[in-house]
Amino acid sequence: MSKILAIDLGKNNSAVCIFDRSSLKCKYKTLRTRKQVMHDLFVEFADQIEIVLFETGSQMGWVADILWALDIPFKVANTNHAAWKWKNNPNKSDRKDAQRLAMMYHTGFFPTVHVPKREVRQKRSLINYRDDIVKRITKIKNSIRAILGREDIHLASGKKGWTIKALGPIRKMAIPLKEIMELEDLWKGHLNSELNLFDNVVEELKDMEFKLDALGRADEKVKLLRTIPGVGPRLSEAVVAIIDDPHRFKNGRHVSSYVGMVPRRWQSGQVDITGRISKCGNKLLRTLLVEVSWLGLREPWMRDVFDKVKHGDKKRAKVAIVALGRKLLVICWAMLKNGTTFDSDYAKRFVKC
Repeated sequence: MSKILAIDLGKNNSAVCIFDRSSLKCKYKTLRTRKQVMHDLFVEFADQIEIVLFETGSQMGWVADILWALDIPFKVANTNHAAWKWKNNPNKSDRKDAQRLAMMYHTGFFPTVHVPKREVRQKRSLINYRDDIVKRITKIKNSIRAILGREDIHLASGKKGWTIKALGPIRKMAIPLKEIMELEDLWKGHLNSELNLFDNVVEELKDMEFKLDALGRADEKVKLLRTIPGVGPRLSEAVVAIIDDPHRFKNGRHVSSYVGMVPRRWQSGQVDITGRISKCGNKLLRTLLVEVSWLGLREPWMRDVFDKVKHGDKKRAKVAIVALGRKLLVICWAMLKNGTTFDSDYAKRFVKC
């Protein structure tokens, strides 16, 4: 078992490299990227290979599921690593990429990514889709305001403009496009279409949040994080789904780096510059942490962290909020790792991390 099976996964076709570690020779295959084809490939080489290698991508999940079911070890390459930048790889082809996977693993330099189980991937997908729906609703609202603004009709600002009472007169102006006879009334058809979209998407959001709430009530980890004052269901479920296994992180800085909430650093000789946060990790989780931090300033322990970083300087408010978001993330991670509920003394111990 001195062979490595490296695969460059493509949407339709995949390049396979069978790398012999003793002779350093490669054999290549090109196969269709389909579940049954990949399953047959793994079964064929199961007794000959020591590991299967492939990159991150949309096919990563189901390929990993097949390998888990067959009990074949595998690793997934982190393509965001510097080794995968195109300037370092002038000769690019599918077979070359597959060979590069095998050679990197053979030489001991193979940056990997964590692959969550199917259930976790499905929850992540639903959480991300909910965020897309919220953005879509905002876009539709802006479009409705723009249509009305061109006719010198104004909605109340904020949530007041979207109540049943506020939208009542607006709905009376809307006319289906097929019923409009005059060109000057086309805006009413546009308004009708946007209002219909708004109603449908709002209903979809309600159904989605109902399902997420039901999943959260059945998840002990989510219920554990809900014991933190100021933390609601959306942040709790996102932290649980994105962190997945808390034991894969060594410390608070490690998990903060994973989410992109540690500062960039540039050091050379006597120069040592600490910049803004890296933003390398999950954008949705960072956004939720910052939003919850703003809303959570009414909680004493959150206010203490905020004031400590702010130093009474208004210009440092955003810096302090990001720092508070990082502290909140570390506390969530520590609670998941240790299985303990929140208490104020617990929070104070982790404020220094």
